[in-house]
Amino acid sequence: MTTVPSGSRSFGLDLPEYPWEAMAPYQAMAAAHPDGAVNLSVGTPVDATPGFLQAALADAANAPGYPTTHGTPQLREAVVRWFARRRGVVDLPAEAVMPTVGSKELVAWLPLLLGLHAGDVVVHPTAAYPTYAIGARLAGAEAVAADDLETLDDAVRSRVRMVWVNSPANPTGAVADVERLRRVVDQARGAGAVVVSDECYAELGWDRWDAHQGGEPVPSLLDPRVTGGDPTGLLAAYSLSKQSNLAGYRAAFLAGAPELMPALVNARKHAGMIVPAPVQDAMTAALDDDEHVGVQKDVYRRRRALLRPALEAFGLRIDDSEAGLYLWCTAGEDAWTTIQRLAELGIVAGPGVFYGAAGTRHVRVALTAPTQRVQAAADRLAAAGS
Repeated sequence: MTTVPSGSRSFGLDLPEYPWEAMAPYQAMAAAHPDGAVNLSVGTPVDATPGFLQAALADAANAPGYPTTHGTPQLREAVVRWFARRRGVVDLPAEAVMPTVGSKELVAWLPLLLGLHAGDVVVHPTAAYPTYAIGARLAGAEAVAADDLETLDDAVRSRVRMVWVNSPANPTGAVADVERLRRVVDQARGAGAVVVSDECYAELGWDRWDAHQGGEPVPSLLDPRVTGGDPTGLLAAYSLSKQSNLAGYRAAFLAGAPELMPALVNARKHAGMIVPAPVQDAMTAALDDDEHVGVQKDVYRRRRALLRPALEAFGLRIDDSEAGLYLWCTAGEDAWTTIQRLAELGIVAGPGVFYGAAGTRHVRVALTAPTQRVQAAADRLAAAGS
């Protein structure tokens, strides 16, 4: 039997338990429903990867050499075209683009790659994707939840080195307009901090922000109306997981801050964080095609139209939810109470408390289930609310 010597150091990162483990009893409760569980908790795409993207991946499968960390010129130029065509961002240099192994890798490691360390502060939204805080901890920095730097005391504000923006937001679905983004940029520049905008749901705006139906495009942090023509210290992250059903490909990219990108590329070369060459080819094909994005968005639009009135009939109020793949709901009660009531109907949702103290009375309901199962959930909710 192996023994650990007395007084020896322990190993492993001191990180909190992955929060979704707490959902096990509610998943079991939902599974007991006679018609089975409808899982609307995790936002993982369930629809097929478009055939032309599968073909692009297959056509590039003969890839015996190492791919480039900075991304192929073809991919980076496709990102530049996409930003100009879909996001109103012009004059983005291809050198200021870098593919990443999904966006979660980027979120988790970016503070470290930017050289943050103990004593530095990373600010993230009060209701936020938990990996923003984890990334700060991996770098030895301090994560602070705030929606406005002016709410921080001077001692904390003086140590802010990085500010996360998430628009459209996960979990709330809120969208930051140009004025709001410009305010964040002005505050961060005044503090000497980098701003990083997680924009992974940008193609999935609804109502005012539904660019596929005549609405405004969701503004990017790199929009010249935000930057004033100067992208210094400003980075935007995007993922093809949601718009193109490429979550399994781990296909994402970072763009902006031309003065920072060379150091980021160099750090990732040393660390070996390289997007596989076939994935880079599939990304290029996806970014140059808008039609498949609109087709998939129509699927989510139909699911949203089924769920929203059903949740309201069940007594939930929908807050924000202007974009993205989620409905941010509250019954004015503790989130776990709502989670249990939904589980009793065979519906699994996400407790808002997973996203910070601001979500303790909300639940997140995802649109990422087959349409027939979304219909089943809507029928159960409507019946229970009648």
